[in-house]
Formats: sequence, structure tokens, C-alpha cells
Amino acid sequence: MTGQDSREAAEKNFAGAVLAMTASPAPGAPGRPVREGSALTGERCLELFGAQLASRHLDLAARWLRERRAGFYTIGSAGHEGNAGVAAALRCSDPALLHYRSGAFYLARAAQAGPPHDGVHDVLLGLTAAATEPIAGGRHKVFGNAALHVIPQTSTIASHLPRAVGLALTLGRAQRLGLPTPWPEDAIVVASFGDASVNHSTATGALNTAAYCHYQRLPVPLLAVCEDNGLGISVRTAAGWVAEAAAGRPGIQYFHADGSDLAQVYDTALAAAAWVRERRSPAFLHLSVVRLGGHAGSDTETGYRDFAEITADLARDPLVGTARLLVEAGLLTPAQVIGRYELSREEVLARASEVAGAPRIASAAQVMAPLAPRRPGQVRAAATRPAPADRREAAFAGRLPEAAGPLTLAQQINAALTDAMAADPRVWVFGEDVARKGGVYGVTRGLLARFGAGRVFDTLLDEQSILGLALGAGLAGMLPVPEIQYLAYLHNAADQIRGEAATLSFFSQAQYRNPLVVRIAGLAYQEGFGGHFHNDNAVGALRDIPGLIIAVPARPEDAAPMLRTCLAAARVDGSVCVFLEPIALYHQRDMCEPGDGGWRAPYLPPAAWPDGHVPVGRARTHGDGTDLAIVTFGNGLRLSLCAAERLRAARIGVRVLDLRWLAPLPVDDILREARATGRVLVADETRHSGGVAEGVLAALADARFDGRVMRVTSQDSFIPLGDAASEVLLSEHSIAESARALLRRALPPPGSGPPTGFHDHGIPSVNRADRTP
Repeated sequence: MTGQDSREAAEKNFAGAVLAMTASPAPGAPGRPVREGSALTGERCLELFGAQLASRHLDLAARWLRERRAGFYTIGSAGHEGNAGVAAALRCSDPALLHYRSGAFYLARAAQAGPPHDGVHDVLLGLTAAATEPIAGGRHKVFGNAALHVIPQTSTIASHLPRAVGLALTLGRAQRLGLPTPWPEDAIVVASFGDASVNHSTATGALNTAAYCHYQRLPVPLLAVCEDNGLGISVRTAAGWVAEAAAGRPGIQYFHADGSDLAQVYDTALAAAAWVRERRSPAFLHLSVVRLGGHAGSDTETGYRDFAEITADLARDPLVGTARLLVEAGLLTPAQVIGRYELSREEVLARASEVAGAPRIASAAQVMAPLAPRRPGQVRAAATRPAPADRREAAFAGRLPEAAGPLTLAQQINAALTDAMAADPRVWVFGEDVARKGGVYGVTRGLLARFGAGRVFDTLLDEQSILGLALGAGLAGMLPVPEIQYLAYLHNAADQIRGEAATLSFFSQAQYRNPLVVRIAGLAYQEGFGGHFHNDNAVGALRDIPGLIIAVPARPEDAAPMLRTCLAAARVDGSVCVFLEPIALYHQRDMCEPGDGGWRAPYLPPAAWPDGHVPVGRARTHGDGTDLAIVTFGNGLRLSLCAAERLRAARIGVRVLDLRWLAPLPVDDILREARATGRVLVADETRHSGGVAEGVLAALADARFDGRVMRVTSQDSFIPLGDAASEVLLSEHSIAESARALLRRALPPPGSGPPTGFHDHGIPSVNRADRTP
């Protein structure tokens, strides 16, 4: 039996099983329970049977379309159609983050809407990657619809569960703070996933967070629905493992139902939803289901499943189970069931034929439109709008930062966070050690006392859960500012940014957004502390994420305006921002010589914020030398400025360009300073391979810059403990020596053209950067 044969066998099995049923001698009453003791009425059962049939036939349509090269997705829901009963047990206003086998759930919810929504059309448009598909616009096949409160999810295993937990936690926290969200106060969050996901570290961490927060008496209205078909593509989940793992989990109430029995699913889901809604406590609903057919259209399940196993699953077909309920209740005869099945099949395939030629996205601009909307004018207005004077005065307890004299980088960030929280009650600051301790480096010190534990709070020591909470909070309309304690700690949770945060706007055409500013303490040069995990200089995992904004403040006077810009971009454009703070510069006071005080700066009063605004992607130039431009960022700025002083003493004129933004890279500013000097040295504190310098050099090559370029970087090494770190890190000495080496090179003759391999992509040099003489 091939994969296709097994799907055909499911159709034949359905017909044979139904025709073997004995019709009830008396007609049933649609308003009565479909089975004694059940809350599912005959009328509701008939409606849900329609959703189940349509979902099954959408699976057939997906393969029909694919065979004609008109469809692009064949992961189906066959065998999981019992989840229609879960949808029916919930409210249409309960936010749902759905598993990719949730066709019947989606169709049942669409029918619940007022007026009913055409879910079949949505799914068909998704299968054909039609540009008019209502949620992703042809970018991906997802279950999602803002009007139905179905939030689109990626296919990454369990990656949506931290967000689901975060959203559930946010609903309770926002209610206590008196902040509105898009959902009713008694809404619950439902998230569905497969049995293979239960073993993923992301799921384990998310469920642990839900249980831990419930243990702390925090509201966590989450219904986690595991649809257990016993298979992760071809890998079997050990029989009984899901029940063993979930039933004994503290803090999460366990419910189980046979997914082939619609009445049992409905009744159990009603009980689970009531538990969550009334107690604001998490529950785990375990549905035992089957998977009919292979994982997807290209998967031949007979390669890893025998005939007896497949046949046993056919006997548990949920469509057969619902048909039996209806026949035994006297609501349909076997012939009427077959008639409904054939009519549904005919209608869905006819509609599939209608959408087969639907227009698709036809340009890169269309594909990328939802990725990173940029409205710089609105961002500027939001970034320069302070809290009312009396509220600001109260937040700072009468000690305004602009009156405090020169401040360090850490003090500037702290003051900017205070200003942001005073201006907007939706700004929340959280992470490891950020509340009572005020952060490992004191950057959030005092925020808890100023704004309370509702808005400033410590979290579990789990970066996936920290970012998941941020994603849920952003989804609910908050402006989260999570802190990742060290850059090295980000890497085990990076998918929450890469796969979840950055893709939501893309997969929903910006109908859903998760605005956030992730503060990360990072980079190297901590004296007497750390080693690798406290001095990580690897940013390659962030730089290639589409739409992500990466800010790296180095100068104290830049830190507050840049943070305000990130917060405004998140608020206005829904941007996902990483604010990478150089740890070694937090409390730095001097620039080159002890006591020179050159690494502190006054905090700007609100009246000066418009003039001091730092737009996304705008660099800053220090100096106006004409012999050499050093392009750098972060700790490299301080090192480069000191190297520039040494070079000036040797009559070498240097200007230093602080990138400030690693994404989007300030290409126009780079080109302007490169053309002004004809020589560029990129001083990059990240690694030689995959470092920031590669992007700078590529930008120069793309623009056919015909001057001389060189880079000096840190080594391709982890950072060791103690003095040995200086052997592998960028240094003031290596910058100065590289600058001299570059200046010793002879320039090419005028008019000789660009070096081989440089290509002109027409990048103009028109924008002015801030300039510090």
C-alpha cells in the first residue's frame, strides 16, 4: 500500500464503514444530545460534521492541486478532524495558535463567527499561494485570520508555545494593571501541537514556565492541546508517553479524550476550557488521534508502517466516528451520510478548480512588503515625545537626569528607560535579575521602585521563556523590553527572534505584530571577569534576520536617543529591535587617558530630543581627517578614537565612523566617508569569519568604491579568561598598525577603475550623518 493508496483506502473505508451501520428506527431530535450524557446536541454535531468533511476534502484538494502544479502544500489534517470539537468548546474570541493539522478547528471556528466566515476559501487560497489569501497573502500556508483571532504560526516544532504562555501571562497581568488587550478579560489562550513536540526542549520549557507561574499564583489561562497520533513523520512516540509526561506535571490540569469520538472531545474540551477560564490556570488537553496518510504528499508511510498498523488507524477514522454518532442518534441515515460526504467532496474540489489560477505574488517588493515597514517621520515624532512634565518629575523623584551632569552609558540607558516607562504604561521591563537587583550591571536599578512589580519583574532563568513572554506581551498590545543577561545566553533561544518574532508580520501581512526591544548585554573587554560566556562577540546569528533592527550604542550621548528610536520603531512600525549594549562601556568614564572624563556625556532634556534624534540606520562621524576613514562600532569606537589620536600625533588625519546600527547597515554614510578619504579601515571587534566587517566591505564592493580598503578584526576564537583575551581581540594597537599599513599602500592611478570583483549596484551617497569634530 503506497502513501496515495492509504489515502484512497481511507475514502473506501469510510464508505464501507458507514454503509455497514444500522439506521436508527426513529428519527432523532436535533436539539437533543447526540448521545445520552453529552452536551453536544445533534444540531451542533451536524455542523461540526460539515467542518470535518470539508477539512478532509481540503486534504484531497491539496493533492489534486499539487498534481496539477497549482498547489504548493500537502500537509493534511486527516485523522485529526476531532479538533473541530475543541473549536466548538471555545469562544471565537479566544486567541488560538494552531498546529498545522488544524483544518477542522479552523473551519469550525470560521462557522462560529458572526456572520459565518468562508474558511474553505481561506484554506484553498493558502494552498495555491494566492496573493489574496487573507492572512499571509501567499507567503506561506498557515491557519490564521485576525477576525477569527487565529494567530498564524510557523512550522517550527513547538516554537509557538513560549509565545502562547507569554500571551496567557500577559492577559492576566494587563488586566491587573488596567491595560486593554484585543481580547475579553475572561479570554483563554489555546495552543495546539503534536505528540512529537512534547519532547522538544521548547515545549518542555514553555510548559514548565506555565506550571511555575501558576505555582507562584499568577494567572495563566492557557489550554495546551496535544494531538497525539503517535508519529513525528516516521519516528514513533512511545505508547503512553504523552499521558505519563503530562498527567503528572504539577500545576497543569490534565484532560484526555479519544480524538475519534467527537462527543467525547467536545465534552472534555468544554470541561478543560471551563477549568482554565474559571480558575485562570493552565490545562493540558490530550487527544488520542490517528494520522491517515503520510506526513505530507511526498511521504510514503508504507516505508515505515506496516499494513496492519495502517488498517488499525483506518478503523479509528474520526469521520466514521461522527457518522456513527449521527446515525445512531437518528439524525442521518447511512445513505444520507454518504450523500453529504460526496457533496462536500464535489463542492471542495470544484472550488479548488476555481482558485487554481489565482494570482500570486509577482515581485520581491511584494514578498518583502510586510517585513519591515519604515515610517521614519512617525518614529521621530514618537521618539521625541516625553511624558507630561509632572509625571516625568514624579518618575525621577524630582532628580531629573539632565540636571545630574555627565552620565555614563549605563546611566543614560537607565534614564531613557525611566522616561519611556513614565510616558507609556505599556512599557514593561523584565528578565533575569532586572527587578530587585537592578540588573547585573545596575542598568535597571530603581525601576522596580519607580514603576512597581507589575511592570518591572524578574523571570525564570530561561531565555526562551523570557522572549516568549515578550512575544505574547507585544501581541497583546504591550511594548515589552526584555533583557537577555549576556549575548552568549541568547543563542539557545535565538529562534524566538528568528523564527517567531521576525516572521509574524511577514506571515500575517502586519495584521499581527510583536513589537519589542530586546536589550542584550554583550561584546567583550570586561576586565577581570568573564571568559567566553560573559564576553561573547558573535552577532552573525542576528545580522541575517530579515527586518530585524540591531542597535549598538557606544557613546553615552547616543544611547538614550537610540533607545528612544528603537522603542518608537517598535510602537509605530511593530519593529523587532535588538539593543546590544557593550558591557565594557557601561561604566566607562574615560576615553584614552585616566581621568580625562571623555566617556561621559550630559543627558538631553526633552526640549532637545528632536535635535538629538538618531534615526534608524544613521551612522555618526567623529573628526574630519582626510587621510583615512575608520569604520567601527561598539567597543571598537573607543579603541578607534584613541588610535586616531595616536595617528594624528604622526600627522595622519583620521575620521572615525561609528556605525551605531548593524541592521540596517548605514551604507550611505559608509560610502560618503569612504569617498571623502579614499581609504577605509574597518575595525571590527567581532570575529574574522561572519563578522560585521564582511557586510561593510560588501557594501563598498557593491558601490564600486575604487579606493583602498582593509579590515582588522578579532580572531576566530572564543574569548578566554584573563589577560589571554587580549591576544584574540581587536586592540587599539592593531587598529593603529593596520591604519599605517593601509596608508603605506599605493593608490591606483586615477581613472584606472575599481578593483576586480567590485560591482555597481547604484547605491547613492546622499544622506548626511551626524558629525562630531
